[in-house]
Amino acid sequence: MLSPLYQKMISGKSVIRELSEYATARGRQIGYENVFDFSLGNPSVPVPQAFTDACVRLLTEGDPHLVHGYSPTAGIPQVKDAIAASLNRRFGMNYTGADIFPAIGAAGALAHAFRLVCQPHDEIVTFAPYFSEYNPYVELADYKLTVVPADTKAFQIDFEKFAAIMNPNVTAILINTPNNPSGAVYTAETLTELARILTEKSQEYGHEIWLISDEPYREIVFDGKTCPYVSKFYANTISCYSFSKSLSIPGGRIGYVAVNPACGKSAMMVQMCGQISRGIGHNCPTALMQLAVAECVDLTADLSVYETNRNLLYEALTDLGFSVVKPDGTFYIFPQSLEEDAVAFCKKALAYDLVFVPGNGFACPGHFRMAYCIDTEKVERSIPALKKFVEAEYRN
Repeated sequence: MLSPLYQKMISGKSVIRELSEYATARGRQIGYENVFDFSLGNPSVPVPQAFTDACVRLLTEGDPHLVHGYSPTAGIPQVKDAIAASLNRRFGMNYTGADIFPAIGAAGALAHAFRLVCQPHDEIVTFAPYFSEYNPYVELADYKLTVVPADTKAFQIDFEKFAAIMNPNVTAILINTPNNPSGAVYTAETLTELARILTEKSQEYGHEIWLISDEPYREIVFDGKTCPYVSKFYANTISCYSFSKSLSIPGGRIGYVAVNPACGKSAMMVQMCGQISRGIGHNCPTALMQLAVAECVDLTADLSVYETNRNLLYEALTDLGFSVVKPDGTFYIFPQSLEEDAVAFCKKALAYDLVFVPGNGFACPGHFRMAYCIDTEKVERSIPALKKFVEAEYRN
């Protein structure tokens, strides 16, 4: 008998993926260059040459047993050491390699983090708007995802609504900063208050509450700002990272779990991650990817194009009368739609070959997401189509 659960899920596939597939099919009809596809957060900037060179050198000159063999369960030691040293240099932390667990992207890192600190039916709290795949990540692991409604004025945390949701069943808080889909970066003030509440509630409930920080966009921050490093604010923090966006290598599927050593049990938790892998199949990222990112751990691709694209779209959207919080990072912008029903709004946009993602799937109806990780030239050409859409559908 086939699994009823996964059969049912076929009819509820990711809206983002469905729209991306629509855009690809439409591109075959009219040329993909004529489809203004803002659906999928697939990095568009070139991979750093140093990363490509590292891969080539490892493949041609590296020890074949090391490059192509299974890595140790908890990761290749020199890779773990390189990641720890980078985090310490950049953020003033005290990691060692024993606190780092290489994972198959941020999704793999989150899969381990949840299982480290939650038992079946525990609650994980997150804040709208949030990445829609958190739902299957959490629920298929037999935990409950509880969502705090969005602060749509700034996309920080609405602490009054957060306090109303907290209860003794909560064992973890899941945050994403910089945020997909809003582009917001949690401020130091927000993180300080969050840490204060978690410390207070841990004492009140008589058990630890863990902060799981999903950080794949950590390096994409604009206007000369930096993203506060979450683990600096709270000892019981698990950082989940991916190199997909910083190095523009999403297909490499490489990231890591970094357990804050201030929690006092980080080395044991990393060893636990190795055992978690046995049950979920996220075993050992490829040795090649581990070794290559270790050589490029302080590098990024040229991410400046994303700020250029943000500025173009923010100006165009505000000129057209959209209400939108200016993103501080990522490659997403999250305006309010021009009608209450964002699904209907996005459907109308398709007639103008504009592919947007409605905010309903991010638990923020009335908004829509634009992923502007596309060529600047295409962003510029999309603006007349956006104006035509707005004037034809909402100005008559």
